[in-house]
Amino acid sequence: MIKVNNKNKFADILQKYKYNLHSGDIVAGTIIYKESKGFLVNIGDNKAGYLPKEEINIQPFSNHKILNLFVHITREFFLIKQNPYLKQYILSIKRLEYIKSWKRIKQLQLENIIFTLKIKQINKGGLITYLEGIQGFIPKSHISLNNDLTTNLFHNNYIKCKLLITNEQKNQLILSNKSALLKLSHHKFRIGELIYGLIIKIKQYGLFIEIYGMIALLHISEVGSTYIDNLNEVFYTGNLIKIKIIHIDIKQGRLSVSKRNIK
Repeated sequence: MIKVNNKNKFADILQKYKYNLHSGDIVAGTIIYKESKGFLVNIGDNKAGYLPKEEINIQPFSNHKILNLFVHITREFFLIKQNPYLKQYILSIKRLEYIKSWKRIKQLQLENIIFTLKIKQINKGGLITYLEGIQGFIPKSHISLNNDLTTNLFHNNYIKCKLLITNEQKNQLILSNKSALLKLSHHKFRIGELIYGLIIKIKQYGLFIEIYGMIALLHISEVGSTYIDNLNEVFYTGNLIKIKIIHIDIKQGRLSVSKRNIK
């Protein structure tokens, strides 16, 4: 954002090239006046633009004094539509930032970056955070270990995560803490490596085992050469067992292990 003199040359450009403004255009303009519900903007085509407060930023302002800083500022706006009754163009900064944010997110996904993001909210399903101003969600199934989301352990803390699913059309941003930790600890996990793990949960279909802070699944089909009808009769939570890593899925943050042919 740059301060300039009051003269806006945008009208001259429009007239020179005989260009008509359309919804979805990105235009330059200077905010000239603050109203109770928004701002008047000079976009230089002899018709004023209007910027509603709700179209200022992707995330709500925590300090309304910030709004005063917009007067006399020249910057780009996204043109939403024209109001035929008031003969004004409805403008948005939020939608322009939204477009730019998704472009950055797509680039970050290609670079396979690990982020350290602040946790903004906790619910039963997982954690809510923000990346480039876009709300992201870390599902409980993608958070390492058995952290209790009902506590305040996570609130306002930071968490490492990687992009898992991005969908601009649905405004969907899903991240994984397990994937990030597995990538950071890739030197600790190798296919075929024998290792000891701690049994933390027993299910009918297999055992969940902690290895270096990550959770691995020992499926019932990989427990041994003979079928075990009731795993609780053979294994106990809190016990250490020797296992072999047979599958690593860094993207999903998953480990699979086996106890077959291990003495």
